[in-house]
Amino acid sequence: MFGFNLVFSLFPIFFGIILILFIVQLVRGIAQWHTNNQSPRLSVTARVVAKRTETHHHHHDNHMHTSTSYYATFEFDSGDRMEFSLRGSDYGMLAEGDRGTLSFQGTRFLDFTRKS
Repeated sequence: MFGFNLVFSLFPIFFGIILILFIVQLVRGIAQWHTNNQSPRLSVTARVVAKRTETHHHHHDNHMHTSTSYYATFEFDSGDRMEFSLRGSDYGMLAEGDRGTLSFQGTRFLDFTRKS
């Protein structure tokens, strides 16, 4: 009986921690969105140096849903590198080694135009 009461007495604490973590992530996302909107839109010469994907599996009511996130790392003429999250259609149009003009705003990928 003691263990049962202990679990239910700790439940509000665990729920509170999860709620706080959710709120922190939400605030971080909104702050990043705001920072990106305040940043200038830049277009610079860059080279695609790496591509990667991240697959997530979600289980809900005996159904599995899979989603994939796409990322590309670009290197600027200065040697600096930045990784951006991309839509699948943009990711598919890139190949490692491509050179061109990268357009971005803060941490937000806008476009990449390959040089012929």
